Amino acid sequence: MSILFAAFKGVIQMFKRELIDAVAYKSHTAKVDVKTVIDATLDVIRDELIAGGKVTLPYFGTFKVKERAARKGHNPRTGEDLTIPAHKLPTFTAGKSLKGAVNQ
Repeated sequence: MSILFAAFKGVIQMFKRELIDAVAYKSHTAKVDVKTVIDATLDVIRDELIAGGKVTLPYFGTFKVKERAARKGHNPRTGEDLTIPAHKLPTFTAGKSLKGAVNQ
């Protein structure tokens, strides 16, 4: 198995641990230092989204918060009508370069 990928139930996925391993390998940096940087990066992104901002990484993509309006729905089990409250949803939009790289 490649250091860059982990198999989970037949699906190739990368979890945080594999990401740390891959970045440490590619950057020739200690895993503990890479973990600190990745944790700090994720904290900054989270904090910016909580504050209502967005984070754009050129050529990679943009993290932002979308607001979902309240809407009507129904409980499929009982058929009862209900109102789904408005809420915020964190989203990621891939940049053009990332989309192009994935589709090659």
